[in-house]
Amino acid sequence: MSEYKSILAAEGGANQIAVDRAISELRSGRPAIIRSGRNHIIVTCVETLEPRMATKLEALARGRARLILPAPRLRRLGLERTEPGHFALPKINLDRIATLALEVGARFDAPVAALSSIDKAALELLRLSLVLPAAIIVPVTARAAAESGLIVAETSSVFEYRGRKVVELKIVGRAPVPLEGAPDTEFVVFRGGEGLRDQVAILISKPDLTKPINVRLHSACLTGDLFGSLKCDCGDQLRDTAKFMAQNGGGVLLYLDQEGRGNGLSNKMRAYKLQAQGFDTYDADEVLGFEHDQRGFDFAAEMLKQLGVHAVRVMTNNPVKIAALRAAGLDIVSDQRVLGRMNDHNVRYLASKRDRAGHIIDVDQLTAYGAVKE
Repeated sequence: MSEYKSILAAEGGANQIAVDRAISELRSGRPAIIRSGRNHIIVTCVETLEPRMATKLEALARGRARLILPAPRLRRLGLERTEPGHFALPKINLDRIATLALEVGARFDAPVAALSSIDKAALELLRLSLVLPAAIIVPVTARAAAESGLIVAETSSVFEYRGRKVVELKIVGRAPVPLEGAPDTEFVVFRGGEGLRDQVAILISKPDLTKPINVRLHSACLTGDLFGSLKCDCGDQLRDTAKFMAQNGGGVLLYLDQEGRGNGLSNKMRAYKLQAQGFDTYDADEVLGFEHDQRGFDFAAEMLKQLGVHAVRVMTNNPVKIAALRAAGLDIVSDQRVLGRMNDHNVRYLASKRDRAGHIIDVDQLTAYGAVKE
């Protein structure tokens, strides 16, 4: 047993492993348990809740179930909220839950109460799991939790999880990968940063790391980077940055697994469907319960430090990225814009990023295109 405990300690401890497993359970459509002292709750994702599971939860809940929703979704329901809250669920009514959690024009139908710390941990666990941020909570006894066979995660471990993953970030593989226009390129793969996912640092043209180097933090965009989607300028930004670095002394391009501004691919597609109905990119995320940007960039700074980078020329339109690298102790020598081609499908998206998230995007270009109203 002592050997087993030493293995757990080396791998981050049993509590953190329990969070890993809880994330996997929720993504697989199964519930998990969160514990805080003597309090235990079963957490079930709304997006995977089926009638059979709802019946089982209702039998356990005995009228004490609740639906937890984040502040953006509550505001969409007509409530002035800056904090998440919960609706009481005397019965686990799937139609009512779907309306409150997802329906575009829905309005609140009952009072909303503040969340306890254990409920907030449930929302954080959903965020880590990249599922819709809406959950059914059922309080259970310690005995029922022990007999359930479900994974049990500690509230404190859920809140500490992301920070620990930054500390545990490590290189797990590297190799030369010649690119078109940048044949002298190396890919360095890190594990950590955002849960169980991998992150990639792409070193282009052997930059001199003792000097300020060109750096871009690029969040993965499957639709834009791989398929050339016209809805964004991500693919252009990625390829134009790599080309610029190859022609200007090299650089480091961090390719970060943060699809959909940290919401995950499935939620990004949900947001795209709402955009097709007339919502802008940020309103669509709010309908789903997300803040304007779920990403963090502290682990990106750690990646750069592990590579030996200390001074950077940041290639970005996003002031949040610049501030994050500076807060992490990197020397920001300069910053420059990276803007892709505009078209009828992405110009509103670019204008929204400028107007609602403070991205530094050329007003004249947008105005000239005819899609910006000052």
